[in-house]
Amino acid sequence: MKKHIIVTIITLFAIKVNAQTVVPNTTDTRVITTGTAFLLIASDARAAGMGDQGVATTPDAFSQQWNLSKYAFAKEKQGISVSYTPYLTKLVNDIFLGNVGYYNKLTERSAVSASFRYFSLGEIQFTDEGGNPTTIEKPNEFTLDLGYSLKLSDNISAGVGLRYLRSDLQLGKTQNIESATGAGPASTFAVDLGAYYQSEEKAYNTFNGKWRAGVAIQNLGPKIKYDDGGRENFLPTIFRLGAGFDFILDEANTIAVTLETTKLLVPTPPVYGFEDTDGNGVNNENNPTNVIVEGEDPDVSFASAIFSSWGDAPGGFGEEIEEFTYSVGAEYQYQEAFAFRLGYFNEAETKGARKFFSLGAGFKYNVINIDISYLITASKVPSPLENTLRFSLAFNL
Repeated sequence: MKKHIIVTIITLFAIKVNAQTVVPNTTDTRVITTGTAFLLIASDARAAGMGDQGVATTPDAFSQQWNLSKYAFAKEKQGISVSYTPYLTKLVNDIFLGNVGYYNKLTERSAVSASFRYFSLGEIQFTDEGGNPTTIEKPNEFTLDLGYSLKLSDNISAGVGLRYLRSDLQLGKTQNIESATGAGPASTFAVDLGAYYQSEEKAYNTFNGKWRAGVAIQNLGPKIKYDDGGRENFLPTIFRLGAGFDFILDEANTIAVTLETTKLLVPTPPVYGFEDTDGNGVNNENNPTNVIVEGEDPDVSFASAIFSSWGDAPGGFGEEIEEFTYSVGAEYQYQEAFAFRLGYFNEAETKGARKFFSLGAGFKYNVINIDISYLITASKVPSPLENTLRFSLAFNL
């Protein structure tokens, strides 16, 4: 594998250092970047098939990533989840996201859960000056989660989860050369909070129905720092809000529709420029650079960022609205044995331009659920998951 390809991948998709540079006084593009960005990748095929949503969908074995409070409403007593997501398949064949999870309902009103997510950036073959192979390194990131959820009433549940994160993106450490990312291994802790609402089944004119709603704040934790001389990076603290409705047509057929919106609770990059101290309108050695022209200083604590991120965009309210993504998804189920899914995800052009349609299907055989999904990009910006089949398994015990 080519070293320069992996260095590019790490730079774009993994560490995402918030480097300060002199930029034009414009709001054309201001993408929010964080560390451990793999936490934002949908790890299960069911959620991926409905436009990367899961905060307000019906409970399943993969609820840990989206809203762990849903486990309190799970129908089965126990569940095991396994998923595999190939990444950047057009460039390489050994980058992937893997996930293993487990939940157990202690009582009818409470549940415990755990999961392990592993993001591999593949193997990197180093060579000496003569082009001869020397060592192979395997940069990776992973998380280990523990959670607890409880029904507060017959219709509402809440959950809290603790997450340990470790990121090892250091390259060249065994060859006494500078890391390709400028960063060594780092670790930190984070917390997830969630709540879920599910109504009783109600009869309408020609069908029955149930309402659903969910809210979650995830990856609440200190910044991650990759080495003693490196720059601190925010975790991808994210706010999720969603609602949905189940059209129960009869005993065998159900159509569930869900709408979800998300927002990163980290600072918006300001507009940098230079201070024209000599009045000639030219950025020369007499004019200090990296002066914030518009926006707010992003060097704040993670706790402060949670609140300031709702109003720190240089473009004002209009830009803040652009920082919300939204997705709409639908799932048709027949006798809980077969499912077909559709979804659409949208992100503003100035904030990353992710836009895609998704397809998915699910099959149940005895205690095993098999899910697959496929992404079709609708943006000029190519998706790292375009034309990729994702698979996940769930064992209901």
